[in-house]
Amino acid sequence: MKDDEIIPLLLQLRRLTFFSLDFDFYKRSLCHARYCLVCLDVGQYEAAAFARRLLGYREFDTETRRMGAVIRASHSGLSVWRLHTEGAAHLHWAD
Repeated sequence: MKDDEIIPLLLQLRRLTFFSLDFDFYKRSLCHARYCLVCLDVGQYEAAAFARRLLGYREFDTETRRMGAVIRASHSGLSVWRLHTEGAAHLHWAD
C-alpha cells in the first residue's frame, strides 16, 4: 500500500491507531478526529516495544485519549500534535 492510500483508508475505518516507521505521517495537517497516527522514531526491532509503551502511557491508554493526535515516539519521549492546537506538546516517558 502506498503512503497516499493510507489516510483515505483510515478515514473509512473507525477510531483506528496507526503505527508507522515512516516520518511522512508526522504532520499537524494529518490530525483528524477519526484516527491517531503514531510515527515511531526507533529501530525496526524496537517498534513493537515502543508501540506497547505508548499504549500503556496514561495520556494515550484509551482509544478516546488517542483520537485526533499525531504522535512521534522516540527514546527521548513523545511529541504530539493535537486537533485544534497550535503547537506540538512534548512529553517525557514516565518510568
